[in-house]
Amino acid sequence: MRVALFITCVNDTLFPGTGRAVVTLLRRLGCDVDFPRAQTCCGQMHVNTGYPEEGRRLARHFVDVFAEYDAVVAPSGSCAAMVREQYPRLARTPAVPASITAGAPADLITGTLPPSAEETAAPGARERPRPGSFAEEVAATVPKVHELSEFLVDVLGVTDVGAYFPHRVTYHPTCHSLRALRLGDRPTRLLEQVRGLELVPLPGADECCGFGGTFAVKNPAISAAMCADKVHNVATTGAEVLCAADNSCLMHIGGTLSRQRTGVRIMHLAEILAATETGDHGVVRG
Repeated sequence: MRVALFITCVNDTLFPGTGRAVVTLLRRLGCDVDFPRAQTCCGQMHVNTGYPEEGRRLARHFVDVFAEYDAVVAPSGSCAAMVREQYPRLARTPAVPASITAGAPADLITGTLPPSAEETAAPGARERPRPGSFAEEVAATVPKVHELSEFLVDVLGVTDVGAYFPHRVTYHPTCHSLRALRLGDRPTRLLEQVRGLELVPLPGADECCGFGGTFAVKNPAISAAMCADKVHNVATTGAEVLCAADNSCLMHIGGTLSRQRTGVRIMHLAEILAATETGDHGVVRG
C-alpha cells in the first residue's frame, strides 16, 4: 500500500518529531510511506476566518498532490476533518470572482459556507458530481484521507502496534477528533495495547480545551478559562503525560501546564505508538 504523510502546518513547523514518529510507526507496520514535498496548508484557517475562495484553491492543490496515493494519513484530527467535511462543500460551491473577494466583505465571506444546491435538494434528488469535475476529483480523494488512529484500526486492522512506553498517561479527545471525525475509542484502544503504559481516565475529557484555532486569538479570556479547567482536570489524574491526536490542542494545554509547573508533559499519540523498548521516538516533550 502506497501511503502519503499529510504532515499539516502545526506539525511541520512546530512538532516535526510527530511526523517522524508517524513514518517510523507506519514503516514498522509494513507501509510504503511517501512525503509529498508540494503539500501545503489544508485551508482550515482560511475558511474559518471567512475566506472560502482561498480554501477552495488549497483544496484544489491538495487533490493535485494526494490523489495518486492509496491512502493519505494525517496526525491531526482537525486537519483531517477539514478535508473530509469542507472539501466536498468547497468543490460544489461555485468559485467567487476575484473582483468580489478582493473588495468589501461579501455574503460568502462569512466563515461558513452556504449550503450547496445538492445539500438543499430533497433526498433522492441529489445529483452526483459531474464526471471529470473538481467535485468528482474531491469525491474520489477524500475517502482515502485518514486520521492516524483511523488508519491503524480501520485500514490496517491493528491495535497492538508493538509499542513500549512505561508511563502513566491520560488522553484528551480533541473536539474535531471527537465530534467531527467521531474517532470514538480508537485512540484509547491503541494506547491500552502499549506495553508498560498505564492509561488513566481524564475527568471532563469531552470538554473543549479552549484552543479552537482562531477562537483562542479572538476570545483569549474565555479560551484561557477553558484551558484552566482542562489543566485542573489533567492534574487530578496524577498522569505524567497528557496525550492527544492534535498537537494544536496539546500546545495550548501544554502552555498552561508548564506555567503552572504541574510537571505533566504533553505528547502526541503517534510518538507514544512509535516508542519501543530501544527508545526510538520515546523522548517526552516538556
